[in-house]
Amino acid sequence: MRYIKFLLLMTLISCESGRAHETPVHQLALVEDIKPAKDIFYSLHEKYLEKSITHRRFKHTDIVRILDSLKTNPLFEVKKVGESFQNRDIFLVKAGSGKTKVLLWSQMHGDEPTATMALLDIFKYLADSTSGDKVRDDLLRNTTLYFIPMLNPDGAEVYKRRNALDIDLNRDAVSLQSPESRILKSVRDSLKPDFGFNLHDQNTRYTAGKTSKPATVSFLAPPYDYAKSENEVRTKAMKLIVYMNRLLQNYIPGQVAKYSDEHEPRAFGDNIQKWGTSTVLIESGGYKNDTEKQYIRKLNFVALLNALKAIGQQTYTSEKIANYYKIPENERYLFDLLIRNAETEREGKPYRLDIGIDRYEVNMAPYTNFFYRSSIEEIGDMSVRYGYQELDASGMRLIPGKIYPEVIKNVRTLQSMNIKEILQKGFTTVKIKNYMPADQFTALPINIITGKNTRNHEVILSRSANFVLEQDGQVRYAIINGFIYDLQQDKNEVLNALVN
Repeated sequence: MRYIKFLLLMTLISCESGRAHETPVHQLALVEDIKPAKDIFYSLHEKYLEKSITHRRFKHTDIVRILDSLKTNPLFEVKKVGESFQNRDIFLVKAGSGKTKVLLWSQMHGDEPTATMALLDIFKYLADSTSGDKVRDDLLRNTTLYFIPMLNPDGAEVYKRRNALDIDLNRDAVSLQSPESRILKSVRDSLKPDFGFNLHDQNTRYTAGKTSKPATVSFLAPPYDYAKSENEVRTKAMKLIVYMNRLLQNYIPGQVAKYSDEHEPRAFGDNIQKWGTSTVLIESGGYKNDTEKQYIRKLNFVALLNALKAIGQQTYTSEKIANYYKIPENERYLFDLLIRNAETEREGKPYRLDIGIDRYEVNMAPYTNFFYRSSIEEIGDMSVRYGYQELDASGMRLIPGKIYPEVIKNVRTLQSMNIKEILQKGFTTVKIKNYMPADQFTALPINIITGKNTRNHEVILSRSANFVLEQDGQVRYAIINGFIYDLQQDKNEVLNALVN
């Protein structure tokens, strides 16, 4: 398998309060090569990729620009259906003329943009009237499609889940306290669509059942009551999910899961199902080395277009509901990094432990970028847990990171030093006497603190992961802010590559 190497940019900068904040900046990675299955939409995605959107933190203005271009195409009807709390326009896009109506809405949570990117790609596919694509023509003839491509633009602006009122729109289907919620309810009630697609992102650490495989895509036919009853409306959604699951197994075998089916009476999916629209929830989860979810974006494109085709042609109706219940449920069995069998000591006593480490994204204004803050999430027996990255540290001694004894003049001086040698001596943090704002992020795999600050890098729950692993008396690996570096690599590789 081929991987694109990561570049970790990380530093610790002191604040007026004296606290040090770990701040590695945003990093991109492409996914490993995958052999495509025989599906027309999989092969077409590259052609119809909306190339102006290449990262998750796009804004409302980016969406508006794309929708404005659709207005010149007679295939589409684009109209404003309301405004967010902060007066950003919310749009409804219509395409097709078939008797079966389908409503798709995305990004009701502002930091869940994967499906929005896929919808933009679908717009490009539908707009290509010169392609001679019979599948496309049949799709537009059999269905009428309605899209709300960003329901929560205020949340998207600052890349957070809730809207500007700090209300979770997916818990506002009954009270309708938010303008965005009222818009979705009004659109649903006026259209009375036959099918609905509720498009979300979920935590990347969910697994497909009790396995090591991430739940890359999770489905749910939301229950409309606590008894999880099955009527004709809901069973249509179940059959459609079976159809999509079977398709996606070609691309992500064993990485499709079923979202929790606990009834939530305030949620839109549950209520829209109850109101008579067969509703499918799609949650975009995690996929190794797909930080910006560009491969999962492609999977959304493939799954949604195949589902729309199946709706138009009624081919999903032959699926068996029993297969819906065979889809493994979401579980939390993944860490970002899992260290197994490390040897260490506490209070003079030796012991062996596993360490589960996660890396959390922290937004940076103007919310187009982020840095990571690591956290030791679990210590102990992790024999039934897994990691996106795993290291068997058997025979290795874990030593908490140390602070370099000399105060370094500035970041430029640090950049001229041999970071690999510093790490090999067990130092995971250095002190800088002076730094400029431009030095806040450096391409160096080491923590930086300033002034009289200090750090305790003992391996303790909820603390950042900064330690080294010693083998045969020499430091083999350095774990810096939850990222792992193999010190047997040469100097440049240590600076530029994460261990895969």
